[in-house]
Amino acid sequence: MKFRLTALAAGLALTLGAPDARAQQRQNFTFWYGLTGQLSDVVQEVCKRFNNSQDRYQITCTSQGDYAKALQNTIAAFRAGEQPTVVQVYDIGTADLMLSGQYLPARELMSEQSHEVDWSNYIAPIAAYYANSKGEMLSFPFNSSTAVMYWHRGEGRKVGFENPPATWEELHKALVALKQAGSQCPMSMDFDSWALFEQFTAAHNIPVASKDNGYGGLDAEYVFDSQPLVKQHLNNLLNWYQDGLVKVRTAESGQNVIASFASGDCAVTFGSIASHQTVRLTAKEGLDWTPALLPVYAGHERYNTRVGGASLWALKGRPQAEYKGAAAFFAFLATPESEEFWSTRTGYVPVTRAGYERMKDEGFFERPENVGREVAMQSLLLREPTPLTKGLRLGNLTQFRAAYANEMQAAFAGQKTMDQALASLQEQGNQLLRRFQQTYRSKTLP
Repeated sequence: MKFRLTALAAGLALTLGAPDARAQQRQNFTFWYGLTGQLSDVVQEVCKRFNNSQDRYQITCTSQGDYAKALQNTIAAFRAGEQPTVVQVYDIGTADLMLSGQYLPARELMSEQSHEVDWSNYIAPIAAYYANSKGEMLSFPFNSSTAVMYWHRGEGRKVGFENPPATWEELHKALVALKQAGSQCPMSMDFDSWALFEQFTAAHNIPVASKDNGYGGLDAEYVFDSQPLVKQHLNNLLNWYQDGLVKVRTAESGQNVIASFASGDCAVTFGSIASHQTVRLTAKEGLDWTPALLPVYAGHERYNTRVGGASLWALKGRPQAEYKGAAAFFAFLATPESEEFWSTRTGYVPVTRAGYERMKDEGFFERPENVGREVAMQSLLLREPTPLTKGLRLGNLTQFRAAYANEMQAAFAGQKTMDQALASLQEQGNQLLRRFQQTYRSKTLP
């Protein structure tokens, strides 16, 4: 098969327990996923709920560790003819799955198994990320999120900011005021490209790459280094760091951006709405905080942000009977009840309009523990996705993100200017795209 290995394939990790008597009467099928800890526990609850909801199918759900291992283990399993029926693949692995051809497209699967699906029910910017050139979804969105700004309301009010800043210019003023008021960490950031680079370009409708960010073909090239606002933004972040307005917080340094925010050490940070649950459960007592829309630069229109997370793919090469179970599982996940269950326990957003409307009607977003979570839906639904905001269909994105982190670290360490870092990053990125194009030289994006 044509999967591209980004690292050595990890060992096969599927563990099957002995089925009980009831399960032996059912059709078994398997689901591999790349979540751990509390999120893995919730996946297991979801699988149990599906098994208890009917008596025809039995799903066995197994964590493979992280996203990368889930994909690597699936590649290894394919070679042994032991691939799962369903696998969770993170957003940046989408292009690889599409070009592999080793999956059953979502529409085809559901049609063959006689499931009627209102595909327009899926929220547009979420569906677009996992769709082909015709707008047809190839996989099913599962754990979906988008980027937000996390803001300490209490600290903001102390320096005259009643509401979270809506522009980067306003945020700069707030950070200066916070520092003058004695804050040791007005804002924290890390070197992950997702929130402050990838999602920044979406919010401003700026291209990261040609060919509509890769949707138009494998011959796309990175073009962000020719975008003045991208250069201005990243130079601003570096200047703010040099002025003591921004502190770098990473797991390697002992406290990541979310932990530094929840502890009250830093007044502002950026990350996934899925971290809302973590902040809520770990925030110091009395912390007054909220998620907010990503700022935009003054004079620029605001566009929708992109979806992050992962989707579920039905893989080829399994017995036909298993696909009946997979289709039933996908239909179960798309019910408003299932979406509310998943969102309530994880912090991820609903992926269908029906699920979103149910949660609004039931007062989900007004509950104290969920206040602020609707910001993510506002960000995704701000307007219909444009060719530049629907997603990134670019190969070797994992390596590109690593290159981004390295270049940003070099710039923040004073080893090169930000402009030099961006030029180097674009050059490395285009080399990665050409390697990806060569790997799939006989393929075209669906």
